[in-house]
Amino acid sequence: MRHTSAQTPSVVDRVLAVLGAFTPERPALTLSDLSRRAGLPLSTTHRIVGELARRGALERQEDGRYRVGLWLWEVASLSPRGMGLREAAMPFLEDLYEATHENVQLAVLDAPEVVYVERISGRNAVSVVSRVGGRLAAHATGVGLVLLAHAPAEVQEQVLAGPLKAYTPKTICAPEELRRVLADVRRDGFVISDRQVEMVSLSVAAPVYGPDDDVVAAISIVVPARGADPRTLVPAVRAAARGISRTLGAPRALRQPVF
Repeated sequence: MRHTSAQTPSVVDRVLAVLGAFTPERPALTLSDLSRRAGLPLSTTHRIVGELARRGALERQEDGRYRVGLWLWEVASLSPRGMGLREAAMPFLEDLYEATHENVQLAVLDAPEVVYVERISGRNAVSVVSRVGGRLAAHATGVGLVLLAHAPAEVQEQVLAGPLKAYTPKTICAPEELRRVLADVRRDGFVISDRQVEMVSLSVAAPVYGPDDDVVAAISIVVPARGADPRTLVPAVRAAARGISRTLGAPRALRQPVF
């Protein structure tokens, strides 16, 4: 992304511009690609890429293109909303997957989007567009609706102010309808998101609470829309979310009986 500000970008801005040039669709880039996509002179890009490669933040392939390096993965693993959450959640996600053999997901909010921290998917499960580390608009996903419902009011208003992207004809794009759905989620403790991202699938999602009894994540199961009775999945999804919350030390989960 080319810099348009009148202010000269700082060194940090330039480094982040280089790292931000990589996308899931373009995980490997040449030096010229990086220069163009970061909006930086080739000489500047060459210097930054060289330093990043020496630190292991980037890796140079045999064909001369660069990829994100393992050092960045090590740094990312220190995020409290990343690996620690994932480790607490994995046994419950695995149990939920073994019981259903459908897609099971764990996500956190970075409004107006959700970031997927983990996903377990079976060979015969319905296809989904989410991926670990990927993002989708919060208002269109089950996990996103759960997270928005429990987000601070100012965050909710920011998302409600739009724009609200339509993935399918079923995507909730009217602010007042979205506001009603968020109120329902807070009342019910779960949500069924029906064909909002893809017409072939729906999801059932529930909140995960942290040690301060605030919602820190959400889990969901994604199943084929045709022939599914999503309400039969609600108890299993809520039980898994409660188990993760209990592992994280959420007081409300510790007070609830174990079934």
